[in-house]
Amino acid sequence: QVQLVESGGGLVQPGGSLRLSCAASGSIFSVSAMGWYRQAPGKQRELVAVISSGGMTNYPDSVKGRFTISGGNVVNTVYLQMNSLKPEDTAVYYCNFQLRKSPWAQWLDYWGQGTQVTVSS
Repeated sequence: QVQLVESGGGLVQPGGSLRLSCAASGSIFSVSAMGWYRQAPGKQRELVAVISSGGMTNYPDSVKGRFTISGGNVVNTVYLQMNSLKPEDTAVYYCNFQLRKSPWAQWLDYWGQGTQVTVSS
């Protein structure tokens, strides 16, 4: 089994910071990419940040300069540092791992359970 457990969400005032964590465990041979997505009520799930196994990162304009993704394959953990939070950042945040369980297995996406981030005064 592969399990993704995330934490770090909560209530924060505008301009504040939060750090999300997501740890993957179980039968994992390799990880090709890790990422964070979010979904607000009535909206589609959107990409927040992604990092490849080689360390390349990508962010949408909405969070660029404010959010930072980090992590590595050794401990299979990904983090999302969120600074200068805005009310529009309010959403459920999900971590994502693209991984395979063996060299012969296909690459699959695994998701965390989601953690609520609320930015409000």
